[in-house]
Amino acid sequence: MNAIQPSFFPPEPIQKKPLTPRRKRHLRQRYYRAMAVEMTLKIGVNMAVATVAVSALTSLLPYHWSQQEKLREISTQVKRLEGNVNKLRADFSRNFDPHQTKTIMQEQGYRFDPNQRRVIWNKDSVTYPQ
Repeated sequence: MNAIQPSFFPPEPIQKKPLTPRRKRHLRQRYYRAMAVEMTLKIGVNMAVATVAVSALTSLLPYHWSQQEKLREISTQVKRLEGNVNKLRADFSRNFDPHQTKTIMQEQGYRFDPNQRRVIWNKDSVTYPQ
């Protein structure tokens, strides 16, 4: 208990040397150089991305144009076929109309309604105005 205790001295804080103007200028130059390198890299990466984008567009544009041409051809065919479909629908509804059966039978066959009179035109009986 009576042993000698080691003495404890708190560590002295390390004092920074005040920056000299020369050292400040050196740090500023290093900062500007780092900023210049960073900006150069950013511009380089952006140029590479832009180059890739332009090359992709140049390869995709002919494909896009051919697809647009095919689409135009298909749309014209669809319009033409829509006219045919409308005509066929009209014929279909006419063929299955019970009021039209007699006229359809007369159109498709050679028989006529007994109550209907046939009119036959002869060249000799037709007079043309002069």
